[in-house]
Amino acid sequence: MEQGKLLAGRFREVMLDGTWIANTNYRIVLAGIDRQKATRKIGNWNTIYALVFHVNYYLAGVLQVLEGGPLDIRDAYSFDAPEIRTEDDWNQAVRTLLDNAEKMAKRIEAMPPEKWELPFTDEKYGNYRRNIEGLIEHGYYHLGQLSLLRKAVMEA
Repeated sequence: MEQGKLLAGRFREVMLDGTWIANTNYRIVLAGIDRQKATRKIGNWNTIYALVFHVNYYLAGVLQVLEGGPLDIRDAYSFDAPEIRTEDDWNQAVRTLLDNAEKMAKRIEAMPPEKWELPFTDEKYGNYRRNIEGLIEHGYYHLGQLSLLRKAVMEA
């Protein structure tokens, strides 16, 4: 299978519609969570909303590069989530994450084979393949956290 289709499938698996690896995905885990639960602080853990913002921050930054723009995200800002005051704010944050995930999957699928091993904006960031695989791994890492947080806030 072509690398783009394979990686796009793995990306969709964690973000949008898969259940093979973790028996869930972001769309499932975030369904039915309201703003109050999304912003509920448990101990010193991140909130669900903070993780949604964080994952989308990186997703949007990489997507911008795949759309021809610069890489201008910085780790230092990846948890600087703006306050959400309404249910609409929360719903928009989830929609943005899922919409960006679908855009990303389409970009990954369409990437020409010769681009996969090229440097991702700068050699110090590795190549395009490594960055997409990193998004997938990062996605699973935080999916586990979201699953645990969901359980905690739903039971509280």
